[in-house]
Amino acid sequence: MLSQVVIQCFTLTFLAEWGDRSQVATVVLGAKENILGVLLGSLAGNALCTCLAVIGGKLIAEKISIRTVTLVGGVLFLYFAASTFYIDDD
Repeated sequence: MLSQVVIQCFTLTFLAEWGDRSQVATVVLGAKENILGVLLGSLAGNALCTCLAVIGGKLIAEKISIRTVTLVGGVLFLYFAASTFYIDDD
């Protein structure tokens, strides 16, 4: 039986990645290139990014509290969202 954390991580990652730019790029590559190569490359790339995120999260959590990480992440998210509307491209 799968542990609760495995199910939560799978669900979170699946929903977060569904329909994003990397998925669209993978669809295009799959249509043009060798399917097995695209599958293996996509799995390796996603696995590496996820491993780095997990290790980085663990290292950060050892230095500062989860609450601080959440607060800083929220503030940065709001900053980038606001900058999308207020920063002129010209």
